[in-house]
Amino acid sequence: MPRTSKTQAQPPATTLDAVVRDQAALDLLRFITCGSVDDGKSTLIGRLLWESRQLFDDQVDALRQASARFGTQGDAIDFALLVDGLAAEREQGITIDVAYRYFSSAHRRFIVADTPGHEQYTRNMATAASTADCALLLVDARAGLRTQTRRHAFIASLLGVRHVLLVVNKMDLVDFDPARFDSIRDAFSGFAATLGFTSIGAIPISALHGDNITQRSPRAPWYHGPTLVGYLDGVDPRQATDSRLVFPVQWVNRAHGDQRGLSGTVASGQVAVGDRVRVSASGQIAEITEIVTMDGALRRAGAGDAVTLRLDRPLDASRGDVIAAADDPLHTSDQFEATLVWMHAESGLIGRSYELKLATQWTTASLTAIKHRIDVNTLAHEPARQLQLNDIAVCNVACSKPLVCDAYGRSTTLGAFILVDRYSHATLAAGMIRHSLRRADNVHRQALAITRAARERLNGHAARVVWFTGLSGSGKSTLANALEVELHRRGLRTYILDGDNVRQGLNRDLGFTDADRVENIRRIAEVARLMLDAGLVVLTAFISPFARERALAREIIGAERFIEVYVDTPLAVCEQRDVKGLYRKARAGQIPNMTGLDSPYEPPLQPDVIADGAGDDIASVVAELAGRVTAADTANDSI
Repeated sequence: MPRTSKTQAQPPATTLDAVVRDQAALDLLRFITCGSVDDGKSTLIGRLLWESRQLFDDQVDALRQASARFGTQGDAIDFALLVDGLAAEREQGITIDVAYRYFSSAHRRFIVADTPGHEQYTRNMATAASTADCALLLVDARAGLRTQTRRHAFIASLLGVRHVLLVVNKMDLVDFDPARFDSIRDAFSGFAATLGFTSIGAIPISALHGDNITQRSPRAPWYHGPTLVGYLDGVDPRQATDSRLVFPVQWVNRAHGDQRGLSGTVASGQVAVGDRVRVSASGQIAEITEIVTMDGALRRAGAGDAVTLRLDRPLDASRGDVIAAADDPLHTSDQFEATLVWMHAESGLIGRSYELKLATQWTTASLTAIKHRIDVNTLAHEPARQLQLNDIAVCNVACSKPLVCDAYGRSTTLGAFILVDRYSHATLAAGMIRHSLRRADNVHRQALAITRAARERLNGHAARVVWFTGLSGSGKSTLANALEVELHRRGLRTYILDGDNVRQGLNRDLGFTDADRVENIRRIAEVARLMLDAGLVVLTAFISPFARERALAREIIGAERFIEVYVDTPLAVCEQRDVKGLYRKARAGQIPNMTGLDSPYEPPLQPDVIADGAGDDIASVVAELAGRVTAADTANDSI
């Protein structure tokens, strides 16, 4: 039986040391199993572990017990349970999380990642593929290629996997029919021809019975290629590597009093004592005096080494900075084109503000354009206004500050990023940079001779933005108009940006979908900021239903100049007023996406002012707001 007993006497220490040294000398290959659900990925890995004779007695006993309880193979061992360790995985018979396993052949060591096949967990597959040298793409011989099969192949190609083996599994269920194998292989070869793989292979197997895993199967005499393990032994994982020094700073280390070091992992290239290095963002240059590790000082460090760099002089560097060679500066940009894999049920919208993490760099960013979505079945380009779960699309991304970045094909460290929700902190998307946008280099902010402060002195008052938000019919426009009258009476220069008025001109191209509402508020915030720079008091009256966009408006305008007024009026009162007849039409089904009915409104959690639109006296609200506008202090309050 292919197993090793933990109860057996251990070999002498010298023999064990020799075994360890022999294993360490073997070449390492990282690969993933991927494909659609129930195509046999976990069973294949379980069979590989079994065939590699590296299971202990207690592991086999536990596997037999688990097979009796959760297995799907009757009295036989269910090899999938060697990998599917979560209770939910065993109960449902599916893979949910990525499971990593380690084994070796006579020729090399392997790290294999078993990835889930369900569309819901595509993000887990993408995570595993980002570090893989090779992909085993499993297909059920009865079903052939499916949408998730093609999606996984495409994601693997995007993430730099260069070797793919189409593993046609469950051939025993089609009597090892060579015609069936040939048709699946040819269909995949045609699909994958443009994906940029270095090599594409195919093999017929039965993972459950071990056919063509380590030994050739007598049931497939027509197949003359290598066994699965033979293929894995022959894969050459070597790829062109980035020779430039890329050292993202993870931590500023002050462990020894006044000695200050920059800690991180060398992502690519090499660094040595005496080298001159540059902080990419600031351009400051210094010389390395010491390279420190947990095991002592080094003269030189290379890719993958976790080290602390000590410099001959203090530099203004912190977490998020990237160190490069002094004579080979890295590229920075705040706008780029990228391929996104959307990984969350919440839609990706143009103009919405996200957190972006690239290496150790963090910034806010937004999608400025969705250029096209990619149909994973045909690879055709399709138009899209927003991104849904598992969509793959090419988008333009704009960041709030320049980042050290590069194309993913040249540097996986500087070309890969994630988008994170600013409120829930959930990871929304993985992105691979295709190239920087030329506009990032060609468009620069123009310094103006007359500043906002100069305009404020001329006007005789400070500029402010008063942002009214609330349901349709809550009284936003009424309050904004009354406030402008009072401010005008006091001699302040003002202007109202009203939702209906703006939609007749600047935003006449926008509808009322979530994506359109996000873009509507983004444009208004930018216009309000320009009018603020002109020294005006700007009053905006918009439903602005989403908290994220109101937060973005506050960020664009500046928190110290922004007064958020929540006109808190019950929906029943708004419907009773129904000045424009919108609620009546929405109830009749004539207006879709009506805020408060079939489209959500997210009330502010901490507005600067809360006005009761159903009960407060307008005059007292206006007086309070006018006092806030003219006062320097804009601390939070309620009316």
